Amino acid sequence: MRQHYRDIYRLRADDYQRLVAREDHRGALLPAIRAVHPLEGARVVELGAGTGRLTRLLAPWAAQIAAYDSSAAMLEVAARENEAHGVRNATLAVAEHHALPAEDHSADLVVEGWAFGHLMDQRDWRSAVDAALAEVDRITRSGGVQLIIETLGTGRTDPAPPSPALATLFEHLEALGFARSWCRTDYRFDTLHEAEALVGFFFGEAMQAHLSPDPQPTLPECTGLWSRTRAR
Repeated sequence: MRQHYRDIYRLRADDYQRLVAREDHRGALLPAIRAVHPLEGARVVELGAGTGRLTRLLAPWAAQIAAYDSSAAMLEVAARENEAHGVRNATLAVAEHHALPAEDHSADLVVEGWAFGHLMDQRDWRSAVDAALAEVDRITRSGGVQLIIETLGTGRTDPAPPSPALATLFEHLEALGFARSWCRTDYRFDTLHEAEALVGFFFGEAMQAHLSPDPQPTLPECTGLWSRTRAR
């Protein structure tokens, strides 16, 4: 993981939560997930839970969610936000992708959100990704669904891998049988000042040029979903 993001996840988890709370203002991601797997009564395991964005999105329908992240600071914010939103069916724990404290074949749906991309910073990224996917296989029940969610471009209105490294990751996932779909999950901010501050701290000042000139500025975002069903 590049140091920039490592520092954000460790030191600026509250600012990160303020940013991601502005994403997907039209609510496109939940229908895209439901198209992959029904959520009613599902037992969900989540990797890269961060500040709990997906946890809270899925919680109203799932039976239970076990959410894991490697950053204790991010999970502290997730716990606070879950409490504020009345989420009672989710547990949080610090864990790495390749070593999850979840039982074998315990999940109907395993979801990874915006975390595998950081594995591409490692010299032996393929081993890191494959170890994480092996753990995903271990905890997915027969016939269960595995869902990988990653960006297909911030500041873009059409989907495309935003870096050669992510293009390589996506090709690897598709070679392993993951099918790709995507949706627009644009950000919307209350003010230009808020937009510039939140976009700048995470994506860099250059991304501010992609903000719309509206009273409530928006930033385009394309989100990819890669899914496969575990063989019975």
